Amino acid sequence: MTQEEIDALISGAGMETKTSDTAKGVAIDTPNFPKMEFGGESTLYSPLDPKLELLFDLQLPVSIELGRTNMLIREILRLGRGSVIEFDKLVSEPVDVLINGKKVAEGEVVVIDKHFGIRITTLVDPSDRLRSMKR
Repeated sequence: MTQEEIDALISGAGMETKTSDTAKGVAIDTPNFPKMEFGGESTLYSPLDPKLELLFDLQLPVSIELGRTNMLIREILRLGRGSVIEFDKLVSEPVDVLINGKKVAEGEVVVIDKHFGIRITTLVDPSDRLRSMKR
């Protein structure tokens, strides 16, 4: 849908209305709007697609998951400076990149100057990402 079509819908220029006189007043039929096309799961939008411009300024939390573990409360209370927590992943395994709590990629930890970073090595298939968003 183009911007002109959206503007026409907002201003009411794209609506066709029919009126008919009745005993109590004027009845107005439902307006006829043009059909909108929606992309299904198989439709992938380019990051440069103008339909996505509204989303460009949204902020989402990005987190990196090094690994997971389960601990007893007793063990958690004993944690202190210098304690080591063992995760379920090996050092050589990729870390998960989560956006808004959903896994979107895997990567490896890198050091840039004195900061940590992530080099993306694998992206989750777009259709899998769409399915996980519905959950």
